[in-house]
Amino acid sequence: MADKLRIVGGRGRGAEHELREERVLVGSDPGCAVVLADDGVLGRHAVLERRNGTWTLRALDTGRPIAAAGRLVQEMRLEHGATFSLGEAELRFMTARALIDAQPLSGRSFKDPEKAVERLAHARARVAAQIGRVIVGQAEVLDQVLVALFARGHCILVGVPGLAKTLLVRTLAGTLDLDFRRVQFTPDLMPADVTGTDILEEDAATRRRGFRFARGPVFTNILLADEINRTPPKTQAALLEAMQERRVTASGHTHDLPQPFLVLATQNPIEQEGTYPLPEAQLDRFMFSIHVAYPSEEEEQRILRETTRDLRWEVDRVLDAASVIQCQHLVRQVPVSDHVALYAARLVRASRPGDPGAPEFVNQWVRWGAGPRAGQYLLLAAKAHVILAGRFSVGCEDVRTYALPVLRHRIFCNFAAASEGVSTDQIVTRLVEAVPEPTY
Repeated sequence: MADKLRIVGGRGRGAEHELREERVLVGSDPGCAVVLADDGVLGRHAVLERRNGTWTLRALDTGRPIAAAGRLVQEMRLEHGATFSLGEAELRFMTARALIDAQPLSGRSFKDPEKAVERLAHARARVAAQIGRVIVGQAEVLDQVLVALFARGHCILVGVPGLAKTLLVRTLAGTLDLDFRRVQFTPDLMPADVTGTDILEEDAATRRRGFRFARGPVFTNILLADEINRTPPKTQAALLEAMQERRVTASGHTHDLPQPFLVLATQNPIEQEGTYPLPEAQLDRFMFSIHVAYPSEEEEQRILRETTRDLRWEVDRVLDAASVIQCQHLVRQVPVSDHVALYAARLVRASRPGDPGAPEFVNQWVRWGAGPRAGQYLLLAAKAHVILAGRFSVGCEDVRTYALPVLRHRIFCNFAAASEGVSTDQIVTRLVEAVPEPTY
């Protein structure tokens, strides 16, 4: 099986070209191996060359560079999932290995849901096995990230440095046939550095000038927002529309993001100097706040042994974009009884001070409780959990399983709680114990 170029934007969308030669010409000339009929594409626009098993794309005209990740370059090294533009044509590079296991779950209507659930549970086990080749431990963190992925939610990973938060995200992206971008959030990062900006270009043939929107790194399937609290709120807010609406508005024009779209952010809870607290509106857009704990003694011993050797790990790709999207549709088709929905609603409402169902410790320690989005994410997390476990029915125990990652960043303590050393995790734990299941 050969490596491929797929046209993902412009004319001929969906067409694929196999790269069987060591040198492949790309352009509008019919003699090229990859022919693009889009505006702005020269007769011989670029050349693909394979050197020692690695593909390199090089522009043949210095006046017509390659657009990739919001930058204009003359040459770029192609990795699996790399997306770039030549003129108005947008292409994506795919390695042969990524296509071996990319078998989409057929049919969005799922005429045989039992078989679809069985295949999803099997795929989840394979993803976990591949990540386990690189990441030691952190099974609970991985479970929550996978649940968020299939529930169409975003995650923020909170943990001290050195706990493999970034490596976990990169490895997850490696097991999925999805595009992946990493943004290092810094104090000088601007919103346009994330979403993209309009650039002025001149047509070499007509000498006419015009603006073209150069897409930023947010136009991807998996976005790693590394140390998200190190950038000012102005730049943090650039992700608000993308995370909720899955689109970006720039210069009055709306651009849809690729699907699926998942934001995985990391945050260091210790070092607070030079950081900016995330606004409540952005925190609420994260489905889970996942606390990454220290490894056990046995796990740490294995980490030290494995990471101090000269080894290079590789992971197989298990799912592609079509499979993930259809799994997300499958999760939302899981039925939930009124009994379970009422329990989730009561659990969320009990976190709000002043509510008739709120326990006394909530009125004493909580300033603001969780909103309706928390209840939505509780049910979606429970649905994804049972599907990944190969089950169909959602129970109240499945809702309780994800109460902590869903509610811990949506409850804000008052001064009394801070003075007594009470954390939101303790409040959520007591809430789960205090709110009984509804009676039939």
